[in-house]
Amino acid sequence: MANFTDRKYGSKDQKPNVLFLFTDDQRFDTINALGNDDVKTPNMDRLVEEGVSFTHSHIMGGSHAAVCMPSRAMMLTGRNLFGIAGDGEKIPPEHETIPQTFRKNGYEAYGTGKWHNGTESYTRSFSKGSNIFFGGMDDHWNVPVCDYHPDGKYPNPEPDRFDTGTGEMMTIDKIYERHESGKHSTELFVDGTLDFLSEYGDNPFFAYVSFMAPHDPRNMPRKYLEMYDYRDLELPDSFLPRHPFDNGELLVRDEKLANWPRNPREIKRHIADYYAMISHIDAEVGRLLDQLEDRDQLNNTIIVLAGDNGLALGRHGLMGKQNLYDHSIRVPLVFRGPGIPEGKETDTLCYLQDIFPTLCELTNITAPVTVQGRSLVPAMKEDSSGIRNGLLCAYKNLQRCIRSEDYKLIEYIVGNKRRTQLFNLEQDPEELRDLSKSPDKEDKIKELRQQMRSLQQEMTDPLADKI
Repeated sequence: MANFTDRKYGSKDQKPNVLFLFTDDQRFDTINALGNDDVKTPNMDRLVEEGVSFTHSHIMGGSHAAVCMPSRAMMLTGRNLFGIAGDGEKIPPEHETIPQTFRKNGYEAYGTGKWHNGTESYTRSFSKGSNIFFGGMDDHWNVPVCDYHPDGKYPNPEPDRFDTGTGEMMTIDKIYERHESGKHSTELFVDGTLDFLSEYGDNPFFAYVSFMAPHDPRNMPRKYLEMYDYRDLELPDSFLPRHPFDNGELLVRDEKLANWPRNPREIKRHIADYYAMISHIDAEVGRLLDQLEDRDQLNNTIIVLAGDNGLALGRHGLMGKQNLYDHSIRVPLVFRGPGIPEGKETDTLCYLQDIFPTLCELTNITAPVTVQGRSLVPAMKEDSSGIRNGLLCAYKNLQRCIRSEDYKLIEYIVGNKRRTQLFNLEQDPEELRDLSKSPDKEDKIKELRQQMRSLQQEMTDPLADKI
């Protein structure tokens, strides 16, 4: 196992590079090396085997149905859900971003792919960029992209070309007939990064590769689609035909991507396509690792692999990420590189906004005072005490939850109706058995509610006295 280095990076030739791989809608349990035998991810497996995996990394939730928008704003600024501006659609100048901080500290900051947080914040964050998509989603084979402009002037993004509101699944032949001449977004973004890696100068680099996959529309090169036969897949234990009650967001766009009641065959096809997109990302990650090895930079590069939110895909009768079950708020988070132990998994409770101060500590950079996250370096060093003993998560003004090491309490306010769920995650990780009506759990519920109120007040949740 690699040991932590106490070296202070004092000159530019000593500073490690950073390669940040950020996926879109990738759930925490979609990496083979972390326990999912159904998905093929040899390159992500390599990162797991050569780094530290935070198996209980969470997003804090969302104030908008497009959860990725506030999630990305939180990750990029290191701020909590109630500390970002609005829904995260734009990052204000007073909130410094991760690439902006590294750029100020002598790094060549390159960005590619999805940026869902405004053009102004992109321009001040990076010094270079290509194949940039300013938007939330689009046709993977025909993404309207542009290159970095230091003056901040970018063409207006073209409207989405893919009708995602119908809930209809395109046939395989129709997909490939339509996209025969296009280049998939995953390959487009990696190609741009490879070009950057082949020509960057003497300064260390911070390269941010923000994928649009595995977000729907779920299509990918046929090779990866053919890797999975939906008939070989098992439905998750938490599969339900319908969600058992109104959580306030059952008719959002994501929930219209499959019919009600959920059909087992249709859900398994969605899962197969989802895994195929992840395997396609994995292959492209392999191209990036090969390039770093060819340039003799792999061992001097900190690699972060993370996702912006999870996805239900039939679990609890849901399809999307507009809820607070683990399948939608837990995400992959892996660090690999100099000074980082190898082959370690930790169940330390953490948020995506903790990435910012963690990278700063790993590179001996002072984090901006606006950062609200906490460095995870102590957990890499075997000491997770003092990081977090609980997580507050939220969705709009409809749902709140508190996650402790072994329990999760979810509170709902939908119209004038209130509802509570309690799960023992240690005994019931699929969140199948609601214990909120059990008389012997009254004290546990009271304890968790008190913990939730405390975190709500600390993070200035507007519903601190209401839910």
